[in-house]
Amino acid sequence: MSDATTHLLLPYILAAQAQKHVTHNEALRILDGLVQLSVRGTARTEPPPDSNDGDRFLVAPGATGPWSGWDNSIAYRVDGAWMQLPPRPGWRAWVEEFDGSANGPGDHLPGERLLLVYDGSGWVGTTPAALQNLALLGLGTTADASNPFSAKLNAALWTAKTVAEGGTGDLFYTMNKEAAGDDLGLTLQTGFVTKALVGLFGSDRFRLAVSADGSTFFDGLSVDNANGIVDQPRLPRFKAYTNFDNYVGIGAWTKIGLNNTDTNDQGAFDAANNHFVAPVDGTYLFGATLLYKINASATARMRGRLVLNGTTEIRGSLGEISATHVSLATAIWLQTMVPLTAGDTVELQGYFRVADGYFAADHTSFWGCKVG
Repeated sequence: MSDATTHLLLPYILAAQAQKHVTHNEALRILDGLVQLSVRGTARTEPPPDSNDGDRFLVAPGATGPWSGWDNSIAYRVDGAWMQLPPRPGWRAWVEEFDGSANGPGDHLPGERLLLVYDGSGWVGTTPAALQNLALLGLGTTADASNPFSAKLNAALWTAKTVAEGGTGDLFYTMNKEAAGDDLGLTLQTGFVTKALVGLFGSDRFRLAVSADGSTFFDGLSVDNANGIVDQPRLPRFKAYTNFDNYVGIGAWTKIGLNNTDTNDQGAFDAANNHFVAPVDGTYLFGATLLYKINASATARMRGRLVLNGTTEIRGSLGEISATHVSLATAIWLQTMVPLTAGDTVELQGYFRVADGYFAADHTSFWGCKVG
């Protein structure tokens, strides 16, 4: 019969043994050192100068002095002396958060807490070098079936592996969907209410969409993947025209009755009041065409301009032709750019001197769009 246990080598109290308490206490001493094993460091090759009873270390290879020949063993300080506890495969040891006192070369660094296991030849980390086929992974939070990878943090970094490290210096983050009709993208939320979507939704066109309530979305940008053509579906833009001849007398600026639109995104042109209304602050580009139609004399001096809020002529928008005109052929073209505040209005006005006349139907038009 052996005089020690198989795994922990605890001494047995033998039959008719004298001073049984010595053997019993020795077994307790070993148990106290090994059960719930926690060590101060992992890389010392000799005892620290300030060790206390109860201190335990994993002895690094190449040990010297009192630990000579104890490589990979547990050095246990007890009753003022060091005890060697040779490990067995499967033993686990928690490496404490080292406080930096009495440290020496190779001591475990502050904050580096980890669990090690003895594999028969050395102590290795219990966290594998590669994590494969995990069902759930939560970083700072709990993952679930809907979000099998979840992270709760304040910053994240992806950086390329450099050429010096054996990499290429490049970094690609790849996302893939099964079919064109599926969705692929980034969901940006506030208080878990979706405010923006970026990606490929329902097709392979690139889209950037925004929402106020998380249910109704507006495309701000769309790029056709077949040709790269960019569209801004919500860009304020319009083209208005008149479907009747606008009579203008002599010597008075007159608003042109532009009562129809070819295009009117966001309903920015108010046909009932014959003017454009800025839906948002920004810089807008405007243009207009005024086609002359004779009333009684072709000698009229024809003028046109764009007017802000019904009263202020927009600088750079005034045009005039003074000559004998050709009815339904002579035209003025106006173009200018102006910063507007939401709610500002812009209208087209015409003017005749010398003789009255008309601004012709269908070919007298006004257009504009937001450019910045």
